[in-house]
Amino acid sequence: MSEIKRVVLAYSGGLDTSVIAKWLETERGLEVVTFTADLGQGEEIEPAREKARAMGIPDKHIYIEDVREEFVRDYVFPMFRANARYEGDYLLGTSIARPLISKRLVEIAHETGADAIAHGATGKGNDQVRFELSAYALDPDIKVIAPWREWDLTSRTALIAWAEAHQIAVPKDKRGEAPFSTDANLLHTSSEGKVLEDPWEETPEYVFSRTVSPLEAPDEPEYIEIGFEKGDGVSLNGKAMSPATLLTELNELGRKHGIGRLDLVENRFVGMKSRGMYETPGGTIYAIAHRGIEQVTLDRGAAHLKDELMPRYAELIYNGFWFSPEREMLQAAIDLSQEKVNGTVRIMLYKGAAHLVGRKSPNSLYSEAHVTFEDDAGAYDQQDAEGFIKLNALRLRLLAARDRKR
Repeated sequence: MSEIKRVVLAYSGGLDTSVIAKWLETERGLEVVTFTADLGQGEEIEPAREKARAMGIPDKHIYIEDVREEFVRDYVFPMFRANARYEGDYLLGTSIARPLISKRLVEIAHETGADAIAHGATGKGNDQVRFELSAYALDPDIKVIAPWREWDLTSRTALIAWAEAHQIAVPKDKRGEAPFSTDANLLHTSSEGKVLEDPWEETPEYVFSRTVSPLEAPDEPEYIEIGFEKGDGVSLNGKAMSPATLLTELNELGRKHGIGRLDLVENRFVGMKSRGMYETPGGTIYAIAHRGIEQVTLDRGAAHLKDELMPRYAELIYNGFWFSPEREMLQAAIDLSQEKVNGTVRIMLYKGAAHLVGRKSPNSLYSEAHVTFEDDAGAYDQQDAEGFIKLNALRLRLLAARDRKR
């Protein structure tokens, strides 16, 4: 990589990426461009500008962008159309943010004439794969620098010592050993490591940052209504909202009622198991609501096929293949299924759970005339069921008759 002269770094403004920025400059002799994305992580990101300036990075090479609407509209909502859950539980909050960050890193590299991008993901995790697969899918010639796979700063102590030696400010709360690590965006907060590494031990309450304890949630339930058009949420309690605004409002409702906590031991793409604590308050409510509106608008065949495709779709996102042709093929099928997924869902929020309690749609396939236990006025001839059952039983009867002869 000796020909690299300029690199675009995914920069949070925290200690790790500040060290990386300085390391790229001093150890690799590179000109550094920083990109900080506001994904709705709940922290002020503007200080990243001053931190980058303090390291000598010129303003024209400091990119700070609010991408919350793009994140929810173009990544989160398409994923939720598929009802995607990795290994049945995980709503993919970290996974789905990486392709957007990678896209902007590559675009900024093209805008600034940079030869490479860089990230702060470690060599043990999934994020390195997600960042790099996305980048190579968008630019096959882009070069990637992953300092955690190269340098010898293998401990927190070594990292802090290196920072101090290069006049990088080290906050007091970073000097001790971190009890756990976190990553956040508008969809979720993930916590991993240290106090969470033993899967037998219950997660301490201080780990949670996005939700109140269900035990401390209000004693009265709250009812809300979410409106959908073509499979995407468009309103809350009758008020039209943009994708990011809707998710923000649902996050606050989920926080208040202690909804969206998930304690998960998952299989990482790189081969090991890890234990994480995820908080996805608004996303959990939204996912339940989306399935609710599909219940009355999707045909059985389409609904069941979607459920068969979902694990593969979720795994592609988890493993970093958002920009792959197979994910795009699946997305096309999923989006086609959502053409008539319109209507309103009513949800009851109470003590850590979101309960689906009502759904209605102008495109509903639900026919009360066909399912009623009262007189259906000829809508359904029950005698038709006899032939239906006999035809379906034919192969079973043939098998039973054959086996009885043995």
